[in-house]
Amino acid sequence: MFRAKVTVSLKKTVLDPQGKTVEKAIQSMGFRTVSGVRVGKSVELLIDAKDASKAKADLEEICKKLLANPIIEQYSFTVEEVK
Repeated sequence: MFRAKVTVSLKKTVLDPQGKTVEKAIQSMGFRTVSGVRVGKSVELLIDAKDASKAKADLEEICKKLLANPIIEQYSFTVEEVK
């Protein structure tokens, strides 16, 4: 069994209006030193695979087909064995 953590975010070239809204809210709270806020999503899941390479291959396919829009988003993930 493997635990995977996926992080999906907009590509740097894509405008992030949600991130800009959060940034303005943070600054309005008095934290004027905060800038460059980008908002993404995090997904955790368990994969029952025979080995780490199979878990990573399955996760790669899941990311490409469901979790991320490859046109505007990028993703990264970690996979660790759960005993």
